[in-house]
Amino acid sequence: MKRSEKKDFVENLKDDFLKSSSVIVAQYSGLTVNETENLRKEMRASGAKFKVTKNRLTKLAISETQFKDMKELFVGPTAIAYSEDPIAPAKVAVDFEKKYESFKIIGGGYNGEKIDKEKINFLAKLPSLDELRGKIIGLLSAPAQKLVSITIEPGTQISRILSSKSSNSIESN
Repeated sequence: MKRSEKKDFVENLKDDFLKSSSVIVAQYSGLTVNETENLRKEMRASGAKFKVTKNRLTKLAISETQFKDMKELFVGPTAIAYSEDPIAPAKVAVDFEKKYESFKIIGGGYNGEKIDKEKINFLAKLPSLDELRGKIIGLLSAPAQKLVSITIEPGTQISRILSSKSSNSIESN
């Protein structure tokens, strides 16, 4: 990498860190190219990003962000997962770690606070932003559905009564 490319890489990564609310750091030694690509696809599908990075450049990028306390995690072959959604990278990384022995979560950050694997596992169990949005929409639309069913019900009852009366009168003739 040329010096200008390194500078651009550091600036872009710094911008990504500034926009992110969580970062997961993992060691990936032993993953195949296909497994790494599958992880990237899963991250992308959940709205997160996954990058294999150079530790020295990542430390430079992270030094001016809310995740600066995570510098010591960048030792050996490390990769990062990050997103504006604090839950997405944790969820995908924890699931991926269960499938592949060579992928190990070593720590991370959440809203500027350094977190350990236990807290990452806790984050992974929480519903994602999309799941929460769906639940909120369901809660908001439920009263409207009930209101419609209540207003339709009297007409339905009248219809049933008229229908039963007309069948009774036809049977009596």
